[in-house]
Amino acid sequence: MTDTHYLALYRKYRPQTFEDVCGRDAIVRTLKNQINSGRIGHSYLFCGTRGTGKTTIAKIYAKAVNCEHPVDGNPCGECSTCRAIAENADLNVVEMDAASNNGVDDIRSIIEQVSYSPTQGKYRVFIIDEVHMLSAPAFNALLKTLEEPPSYAIFILCTTEPNKLPVTILSRCQRYDFGRMPVATIAARLKTVCEKENIQIEEQALHFIASAADGSMRDGLSILDQCNAFNYGNGELTYERTLEILGAVDARVFSDLYRCVHVKDVRGALDILHRSLEQGRELMQFITDYIGYLRNVMLLKASEETAKELDVSADHLQRMVEDARASELNEIVRYINVFSSLTEQIRYASNRRVLAEAAVIRLCEPSMDVSKDLQSKVLGLEERIRSLEDLLLSGAGLAQAPAAAGASGRITAESAAGSGDPGLAAAAGTSVSEAGASAPVRTQRAKLPAAIPEELRELAAKWDQLIASIPPEEHFMKICLQKAHPTLTEDGNLLVVFEGFLEADYFMGKESAENVRFFADFLAERTGRQVPVRYKFLDKGRKFSDNYEDLRGAVNTAAIHMEIEEDDE
Repeated sequence: MTDTHYLALYRKYRPQTFEDVCGRDAIVRTLKNQINSGRIGHSYLFCGTRGTGKTTIAKIYAKAVNCEHPVDGNPCGECSTCRAIAENADLNVVEMDAASNNGVDDIRSIIEQVSYSPTQGKYRVFIIDEVHMLSAPAFNALLKTLEEPPSYAIFILCTTEPNKLPVTILSRCQRYDFGRMPVATIAARLKTVCEKENIQIEEQALHFIASAADGSMRDGLSILDQCNAFNYGNGELTYERTLEILGAVDARVFSDLYRCVHVKDVRGALDILHRSLEQGRELMQFITDYIGYLRNVMLLKASEETAKELDVSADHLQRMVEDARASELNEIVRYINVFSSLTEQIRYASNRRVLAEAAVIRLCEPSMDVSKDLQSKVLGLEERIRSLEDLLLSGAGLAQAPAAAGASGRITAESAAGSGDPGLAAAAGTSVSEAGASAPVRTQRAKLPAAIPEELRELAAKWDQLIASIPPEEHFMKICLQKAHPTLTEDGNLLVVFEGFLEADYFMGKESAENVRFFADFLAERTGRQVPVRYKFLDKGRKFSDNYEDLRGAVNTAAIHMEIEEDDE
């Protein structure tokens, strides 16, 4: 006869000793060392997302400190104290859920119990789960007891949101962070459970369940329990049936959708979406999983070295690498932005399918993406503003410009040439209203002065070495400057030119003062002198090589000529 009192897998296989805990080696070792050395703390804070072992380890710790026959910091599990705690029947271990008992009266009842010494064992352990849900008066009531508890009292506070705890509480606790568990750790644990439960399951299905758990061991066991119940009596649990149970989509479908979007095949992309929904796939799950797929492709595009960090099968990884190589990084980011905004819109929509179809069409037709069009216009306006600012800073005779230009507002060649900006000089004679036209502007390349100051020659010769020696904590500054080009202004000062907007914004934006100051101090320290530096941004329509001469190239060329002349002599 079948046992009617079925115990869920996550409860049945809940660790009872520190040795049973997976993926928490550092935390377990620290707690065991405290027990072995007798240096027991009086208050602990366990932080982390759901299902990562906070309450489980708290209960194991409560057993270990009270165990009659501990073995290397582990509870024996056989003495009367261990059995009573495991059955939630020990008066020395008090567990409270702060989500439903969050008032000051609930905390006062805890404080009253603290005054009673343990009836059996050495310590009284108070486990407060979801402690961030306590009210402000409740925290205040707990504060004094937490600061100076009796020698036999131990408080273990568990929370998923430590940022909501008062600083006064945080400062009185030993904090342990329970991060998300790796997919490999969850998969190994699930495989062990399947062997003990005689559950036949494909390796790919097991890996998918571990990924779907999102770092939570409890969620992984619950999903396995659900899939096993659905598949009961049908033999091996396959990957396809797992997808069907969870309403998920295979990564190959996402790859096919990605490739249709890349070649702007609207019909093909919509067909993939429709087939998935007709097969019973849940729309929000589809969107969330596709964003996850795009995230993996984005990371691979940024650096294929991240492949070893992605928890995907070999064939799926190969398709992701191919998709990443076929696209530009900014396009992948645009795809993510479109679908991320869709998750917000769809939450309150009455017809979700229409919004999803519209989002897929927007992916295939970049011209329909308003945000991208606005971004290009903003970049164009910013460049025009910078050009006008350069003109003002150059000291050119702006008072004469209106008279010379007449009512049309034209910029004269003389005033533009005085700005030191070859782009403005080439655009002389063009009205201000026409400055934003899409026609390409012919530019004249600015040449370096015939006599380059010796200190700037030395700086240019060692430019790449200097940038490489920027401290690791300023890693982004190093990346920005490695992409920049050093040249000279007309008055012989160092000019750093950026072709990328993000790099330029780091040194020219509203929050750039600290960055500019740091780089100036860095140059002064490395060269032994103050080096005046100016910064310039070229938008995507202009290239550095078409507008300026690189200072490094000029110095290297001069050095080569000098060596040739010396050899001739």
